[in-house]
Amino acid sequence: MAGPDPAPGERPAALRDLIERLSTEFAGSFDRDTVERIVADSWSRRAARAPGGRAETEVELLAKERLAAMAHPAAGAGRTPAVLFLCTHNAGRSQMALGWFAQLAGGRAIAWSGGSEPAAELNPSAVAAMAELGIDISGGFPKPWSDEILAGVDVVVTMGCGDACPYVPGKRYEDWPVEDPAGRPLAEVRPIRDEIGERVRDLLARLGVPG
Repeated sequence: MAGPDPAPGERPAALRDLIERLSTEFAGSFDRDTVERIVADSWSRRAARAPGGRAETEVELLAKERLAAMAHPAAGAGRTPAVLFLCTHNAGRSQMALGWFAQLAGGRAIAWSGGSEPAAELNPSAVAAMAELGIDISGGFPKPWSDEILAGVDVVVTMGCGDACPYVPGKRYEDWPVEDPAGRPLAEVRPIRDEIGERVRDLLARLGVPG
């Protein structure tokens, strides 16, 4: 359950500043009220998790992802393909898939990730396994999926979240039966990492994106 949205006068100064920055950044796409609504809701979602020093940074990243997804064109020639990777905790599999995707797509496609029950932090073995290949996913954080991102993607890839994953009729879904790296040592995470990498390469090829 998300925490209550603080009234405008009770919001931290950093949050008020974020609303102003994103209102300017997305001025061509959304009015200030829309930006304020997304930022406030993102704050509420973050407030449901244990407090930490990264709260404001995480709120900013989550809000920007949601606004970017809303601004992504629904159709049209030359539209950039978009993918959402989902798992239960958004701490291992979906984060590695996102890291692989960003590395291989090189900006020719967009991806986001989320979880049905976001963990408190990333799986350190997943972070270390990706770092071995020069892919840094340490700047990410477990976060919930959102309706805006779900609506803005072409493909939803699920990995182990089952019925807890959101389902939208008509949306293209793929389920990847990849083992969960939670609680596993680095040596056991490497094969999972490599399998996800191969699956991402295949997905990009089917999307017409050279990896």
